[in-house]
Amino acid sequence: MKSVNIRVTALTATAIMMMLASACGKAEVAPASSSTAPASTTAASTAPTKAAEPVKVIWWHSMSGELGQAVDKLVADFNASQKDVQVQAVFQGTYDESLNKMKASMDTKSGPSLIQVYEIGSRFMIDSKAITPVQKFVDADKFDLSQLEENILNYYKVDDKLNSMPFNTSNPILYYNKDMFKAAGLDPEKPPTTYEEVAKAAQALSKDGKAGASFAIYGWFMEQFFAGQGAEFLNNGNGRTAAATETTLNSEAGLKTLSWWKGMVDNKSVMNLGRKTDDTKKAFLAGQVAMTLDSTASLRGIVTGAEGKFQVGTSTMPKPADAKDGGVVVGGASLYILNNKSEAEQKGAWEFIKFLTTPKTQAWWNVNTGYFPITKKAYDEQLIKDNLAKYPQFQTAIDQLHNTKANKATQGAVMGVFPEARQLVETAIEEALTGKKAPKDALDAASKSIAEKLAAYNKTVK
Repeated sequence: MKSVNIRVTALTATAIMMMLASACGKAEVAPASSSTAPASTTAASTAPTKAAEPVKVIWWHSMSGELGQAVDKLVADFNASQKDVQVQAVFQGTYDESLNKMKASMDTKSGPSLIQVYEIGSRFMIDSKAITPVQKFVDADKFDLSQLEENILNYYKVDDKLNSMPFNTSNPILYYNKDMFKAAGLDPEKPPTTYEEVAKAAQALSKDGKAGASFAIYGWFMEQFFAGQGAEFLNNGNGRTAAATETTLNSEAGLKTLSWWKGMVDNKSVMNLGRKTDDTKKAFLAGQVAMTLDSTASLRGIVTGAEGKFQVGTSTMPKPADAKDGGVVVGGASLYILNNKSEAEQKGAWEFIKFLTTPKTQAWWNVNTGYFPITKKAYDEQLIKDNLAKYPQFQTAIDQLHNTKANKATQGAVMGVFPEARQLVETAIEEALTGKKAPKDALDAASKSIAEKLAAYNKTVK
């Protein structure tokens, strides 16, 4: 495995510090709806040797607000369940801020034992050589990975090795206003699933000063549109068979997607509200647009926000009618164990990770945050069954995840300059939608810039 020069170039530092202000780029705040506590049981097959004082594990995370309260509850329950390991959760700001702080602590002992890192930081974490891959503990403990969701695990596996444990996981889905569908003569129980159907529905829904849809200019969505077509976003197996050197952004998949999107903006059936998902969400809840794209972690908040105003429907991420087998790529973040800590601390972090994967803990996490359970048996818990009865729209997200075909496209792209790449993709989309550049010219320019960033980053990796 390659290693990264600790004295990273200014380019790489910039890549780490780029701020992503949306559902997957930073911690999503989802409302809590249950006070039911998770199970407080944990396996002990690899528990640290019992000492006079418990092993202290420092966990850096980026969950604020009600999500932060949920994290604190998980930690309190784990600490109360046994005496050998005590976890201390420390909020470190956004994903970008937390990762930058970790980088600054790599030559010292001041950093954490465990850190939550967003999915687009995966390549950097591997290249940094600062982690002990979770696979080491999985193998030593004979931990059964088959109990976890394959399509979630796949993102965090490189060379068939699990580097981190998924923690908060989400996908994007299509949200639509059932009442507006009825008023437009559309079947509210048959939402659009293809580019062509979305375009046709958007035109029918655009009337009385309201638009058929609005999709935030978000790089994550473009990555999902590629995966839905079974198309890889980067060369070299999406950066998984070898370090990526260029993007396929300006390929047929990218051009087809951006041309479709721009066509709807041009005929005014889709409203361009810019880059923030908060803005498209507000427009949707205000009844100004009939369809939007957003994270599954926003589902409960959207359904609750629409109560008394209209019924919310959900559908899968749209794709071309002739798309190849594909699906969605997981978003969110995972947990990495740092290798500059003692063996006892690392094993303690692993014990906490195992606690987090138990069905009851995962059921509680799902119900209180909206994130997917990573453990299959969590769906057997009554807590989740009751929640699905209350929010049946979430079944769309579950089915979309389970129906995703496992391949390099849906496994997701990995690159060391992902934050910068997303910004460049968003600029290209923005230029095309506003008419500043033709779709192909915008995608060509972004592809060239991303290739330059990749070349510079790859030089820092020995």
